[in-house]
Amino acid sequence: MRDAERFIAVTNQSEMLPFVSPEFIAFLQLRFFIAVGWHMQALIVSWYVYSLTNDPLWLALIGLAEAIPAIGMALPMGYVVDRLDKRRGIRIAVSMILLSAIGTAYLLLPESRQDWGVPVVLNGLLAMIVINGAARAIYGPSMFSSLGRIVGREHIPRASAINSAVWQAAMVSGPMAGGLLYGLFGLQTAAVTVICLMLIGGLGALRVTPKPPVEHQSGGSMREDLTMGLRFIFSRPVIVGALSLDLFAVLFGGVVALLPVFARDILHTDESGLGLLRAAMGVGSIITMTLVAWRPIGRDAGRRLLWSVAGFGLCIIAFALSSSFWLSFALLVIAGGLDAVSVVIRHTILQLATPEEMKGRVAAANTMFISSSNELGAVESGLAAKLLGTIPSVIAGGIITLLVVTIVAAKNKPLRQARIE
Repeated sequence: MRDAERFIAVTNQSEMLPFVSPEFIAFLQLRFFIAVGWHMQALIVSWYVYSLTNDPLWLALIGLAEAIPAIGMALPMGYVVDRLDKRRGIRIAVSMILLSAIGTAYLLLPESRQDWGVPVVLNGLLAMIVINGAARAIYGPSMFSSLGRIVGREHIPRASAINSAVWQAAMVSGPMAGGLLYGLFGLQTAAVTVICLMLIGGLGALRVTPKPPVEHQSGGSMREDLTMGLRFIFSRPVIVGALSLDLFAVLFGGVVALLPVFARDILHTDESGLGLLRAAMGVGSIITMTLVAWRPIGRDAGRRLLWSVAGFGLCIIAFALSSSFWLSFALLVIAGGLDAVSVVIRHTILQLATPEEMKGRVAAANTMFISSSNELGAVESGLAAKLLGTIPSVIAGGIITLLVVTIVAAKNKPLRQARIE
């Protein structure tokens, strides 16, 4: 009798918790290890490039190298992914990511700098980042489209929170591990570890089942199909408002690209300290997303989103004024927790509101916003730091974030009243 009761309890738990599915676990394995490798690779390359150049403009070029293919290829790849087996799209992207990791590891060898010279190595690293950006244009829509085919619709809010929490966990462990490996064992050990992580993530892709395209009839031209994701987003004020907040807050208020400058020149720390700073926002995000996975956001989602982005802007201003490492770390933890609210709300709304046959194109359009805010934010940060100085540029970004929140709150009533049901 007790065995039967235990079986029923496990069965009921399986129905409530999507991560008990083997395929969902494989999905999370892919998500986690690829992201850990990405964030570790970003830390290694940014610190190495800044140590060679001592110029924040090169940090802007790193962001631009990833932004150009990620944004430029987003709409065409969304169109392709909607007509492609999602598993195939994931595998193509993973192959490109592995190529980038191997190429980066080769360029970071001392022999490469001696044989080819510093300018060639720097440009080669930018080329590897371009490959990463192109891979993201395929990877993002493929993963987004797959999630709704792996878990039931009723599990999407929790699955979205868990999916985002896994990404944030990678944001914590990737930079921390990268900084420690770089500082303790050297550049080459850290670069080889990135390759190993990408391989482990790729094994998860092997356990994802085929996800053939959903049949649908398109009565329009290819141009209309390509822009359908954008038109879908702009037809919904709540989604436009949420994406606008994320776009402008991270575009102007983001500090991740400048963390090598803060770490070395302002907070006077080393590679390990940079790893902690880059991980700090992920720590805050994990805390928030764990809470949201347990108790999903429902009522007052729009108001919570607005207050969270405003708090993010204030944290960024305080971070710019701080000269204490641990105070700066704490402020980034709080900023990451507040930013996580925006991520969960936006991702949940998109999953619930988007028809299955359009998810690739909508995810691609969403990727354009995300890539614009992250990579173009890195470009903006590097240029502003070059022109205004590091601290004034970050303070100005935080003030602009507060202004954007004020405008969106005043103009977008549907967002203020938004709920997730």
